[in-house]
Amino acid sequence: MKSYSFYTILLLCIAIFLVDFAAFYWLKSITNLISSSFLKQSIHVLFWFFTFGLITVIIILKLKLYTIDPKRRQLLISSLYGLTISSFIPKIIFIIVISVLYITNHVISERESLLAIPLLGLFAGFLPFFVIVYSVFKAIYNFKVHKHTINFSHLPEAFSGLKIVQISDLHLGSFNHRFHILDRAFSKISELEPDYIFFTGDLVNNYAWELRGWKKSFRHLSAKKDMYAVLGNHDYGDYSQWISEEAKQKNFEGITNFFKDNNFKLLLNDSEIIEVGNQKLAIIGVENWGNPPFKQYGNLQKATLKAKDIPFKILLSHDPSHWTEEVLISTDIAITFSGHTHGMQAGVTLGKKEWSPIKYKYKHWAGLYQENGQYLYVNRGLGWMGFPGRLGMRPEITCIVLKKNKK
Repeated sequence: MKSYSFYTILLLCIAIFLVDFAAFYWLKSITNLISSSFLKQSIHVLFWFFTFGLITVIIILKLKLYTIDPKRRQLLISSLYGLTISSFIPKIIFIIVISVLYITNHVISERESLLAIPLLGLFAGFLPFFVIVYSVFKAIYNFKVHKHTINFSHLPEAFSGLKIVQISDLHLGSFNHRFHILDRAFSKISELEPDYIFFTGDLVNNYAWELRGWKKSFRHLSAKKDMYAVLGNHDYGDYSQWISEEAKQKNFEGITNFFKDNNFKLLLNDSEIIEVGNQKLAIIGVENWGNPPFKQYGNLQKATLKAKDIPFKILLSHDPSHWTEEVLISTDIAITFSGHTHGMQAGVTLGKKEWSPIKYKYKHWAGLYQENGQYLYVNRGLGWMGFPGRLGMRPEITCIVLKKNKK
């Protein structure tokens, strides 16, 4: 909500009112079946009480956003996201279904339709409501491991079989210090016995204080060889108002120091050369680089200076837009690891096909992509931001094994 103008928030409130007005029109066809006038009126009053209550809270929160304590602010914003979506989407589906049923009703008699159509419409509205409730209370922390093996002809033989685990977009403030939940994800990572762990940005929502108490959990996270990290757009403190540049810088240092304190090598437009025998591999990390309105702290040219002569390069870059805008055009980087999109925390999977509305904003938004022999993997995120749930888009731990392609 903090990134939206008051005009946008006002349009949202108008949309909520219009949808509820249409839903109420059809709701009356159901409450007319109730004989008790007291019960009928109670349902109507509660309906509009919730509508105007939600709209009022949204407007007040927008007006007083930066006067609220940041800890309470995050909880209020995510709660409002959840309430709005769990109300808005079922009502839209209810309106569409019951309208279509009335318009196309040629099968059952008029008397039967007075009862059947409202009840079918009500069911159509309640079903998505329960699905959303499941996404908020269960699916949000139902961690899934995605495993892939990728073959490369130019991978040095010494690195064939290299196992990499990628995690991204933890947004630790959203966990609200429920350490035991993330501990379950870290246990899954330990069971995979990775050679390297890559973290591809968005450790926090905005603030360094979100990291309090998490060191104990992170100390259970280890790899056989090493752990590397880059920053995401939320790790710079850009989504808040600061009393001074010094305060913002102190917040930033608190976030970067957390990586160092927990054995992650934070790559800030830099690279590290890994050598086994006489064979070499480069791990490159850029700061956040995204298309506007996201800032471009990343400097790929600077990050790759040390790795120019290394035949096999791995890149960590938070935003997958970077792959098409710079990586594919001007580099020979073999594989890029990104996150950022969360898969919109909502999608539909049918067999091997996956769809999410986020595809209309990002060309590459989840999973493995390949173009001209170069690969990109977009992690769906381990945490959440905004809407406090995951609908058909489970939080992800990525496990990728690199293999030397035998000729």
